[in-house]
Amino acid sequence: MNASTPGYAAHGGPVQLFYLKDGAPRRPVVERGEGIYLFDTEGRRYIDASSGPIAANIGHGNARVIDASDRQMRKVAYASRAFFENESNSQLADIVTELAGPGLERAFFVSGGSEATESAMKLVRQYALTQGQGSRWKVLSRSPSYHGGTLGALAISGDPVSEATFGPMARIMPKVPTPFTYRLPEGHSPQSYAEHCAAELEATILREGPDTVLAFFLEPVGGLATGALVALDAYYRRVREICTRHGVLLVFDEVMSGAGRTGKFLSAHHWPDAMPDVVTLAKGIGAGYTPLGAVLASREMVDAVSRAGGFMHGYTYASNPLSCAVGHAVVQETVAQGLIPNAEAMGARLRERLIDVQKNSRVLGDIRGKGLLMAIEIVADRDTKAIFPAETRAIDRIVELAMARGLLLYSRRTAKGQFGEWLMIAPPLIVTADQIDTIAGLIGETLSAFEEQVR
Repeated sequence: MNASTPGYAAHGGPVQLFYLKDGAPRRPVVERGEGIYLFDTEGRRYIDASSGPIAANIGHGNARVIDASDRQMRKVAYASRAFFENESNSQLADIVTELAGPGLERAFFVSGGSEATESAMKLVRQYALTQGQGSRWKVLSRSPSYHGGTLGALAISGDPVSEATFGPMARIMPKVPTPFTYRLPEGHSPQSYAEHCAAELEATILREGPDTVLAFFLEPVGGLATGALVALDAYYRRVREICTRHGVLLVFDEVMSGAGRTGKFLSAHHWPDAMPDVVTLAKGIGAGYTPLGAVLASREMVDAVSRAGGFMHGYTYASNPLSCAVGHAVVQETVAQGLIPNAEAMGARLRERLIDVQKNSRVLGDIRGKGLLMAIEIVADRDTKAIFPAETRAIDRIVELAMARGLLLYSRRTAKGQFGEWLMIAPPLIVTADQIDTIAGLIGETLSAFEEQVR
C-alpha cells in the first residue's frame, strides 16, 4: 500500500480518523503552538483566531500550565474519586467557585461540555426529587441551540438536522424560540422579538404543565448554533422572573462563554439580576491543555442531593487529579495575567476593527458578541440578509482563503443555512492590540478575495 491508497497517510501509515465528509482534503500536520500561533510541519504559521473551537483561552505553550501538569503527573496522574479525594480537585473547586460567586458554591468536574450538560440535567432532576417534585422532568431549551454531542444533550439542543438523524434514539424535549437580534421574523424589532421569545417560554411552561417542567437551558452568549448571539438585557431578566415564578431551574450553558471569555469570569455576571441556578463550563477552564468541564451549583442544591443518598452519576475521569491540576493552573494564569479585563478591552477593539472591515465589505452582514466571543455573519445581500446558495460553499471557501493567509477561523452554517452562516472571531485572551489589528486586517483581505471570486 502507498500514500495514494484510501485510508493511508502520506507517510505510509493507516489513517485512523473519521473525516466529516468523503473526499475531504487532508489537513496540515500541526507541529507546535506558541501564544496565539500554531505552526505546521512545513513551517507555516497560523493565527489561532478562534482558539480552535473557542477553547485555547490562554494561548498555546504556557510554561506554568505545562509545569503544573508535569508536577502532578509525577505525583499521581489518576486516582478514582471512589477511593480518594485529591488536592488538585479541591484547589480547582475553590478558585472556580470563588470566581463564580454566591449561589454557585459547589463544583463537579468532568471531561468536557457534553458531559457537563448531561451532569447538570441529572443534578437538577435529582434535586427535584429531594424537593418532592418527582413530576418535574421536562427540560426546555431554545431553537436553535447547541448543548453537546451526546444523546442527552441532543435532546435539549435545537437543531432540526441533528434531530432528523438522531431524534429516534433520544427523547426530544420541548423548544422555545431564540431571541435573534439580526435575522428577525417579519414585523418584529429586536425589542419586540425578545419579549415574544420570553412570552413563548412562559406559554410553553403553562402548556406543558408547570409541575412537569424541570429546567430551562440557555446559552447566555451564543455558541455553535447562533454565532455569539447576545440577547437584549431585558430578555435575561424576564427569563429569570418566569423561571422563578414557575419553580423552573435556570441553567446557563457557559461552555463557550465562561472562564473569562466575555470580559467577566461568567457571562452571567453581565446580568447580575438574572443569575442562573446552575452553570456548565468547559473549553476555557482547560484551555485546550486537558479535556475538562464543570457543573457549578448552589450549596443548598448539592447538599440536598447529598443528604438523599448522593449524586447518582459519574464518569471514570470525573475530578481526576491530572486534569484538575491543569485546570487550576489555567484559571490561575487567567487571573494572574489579567486576561479577563484584557478580553473586555480587546473585545471592544476587535468590534471597532470589524466595523471598519464591514464598511468595505458587501458580504459582512452582522457583527455580534461580547468580549472576545465575537462572530460575523456572512450574507449574499446585506439589504435582504439572504445567504449564499449551498453550492457556493461560501463559508467553507472563506475559511480556506483565510487559512491560506495564515488565519484560522471557526465557522458554522446552522441547520443547512436555515439560521444563517457565520465565522467566529475569538482569539486567545492573551491577544494584544497589534494582534487584533492584524486579525481584522486579514479578515478584510479574506472577505475581499472571496468577493472577487463571487463577483
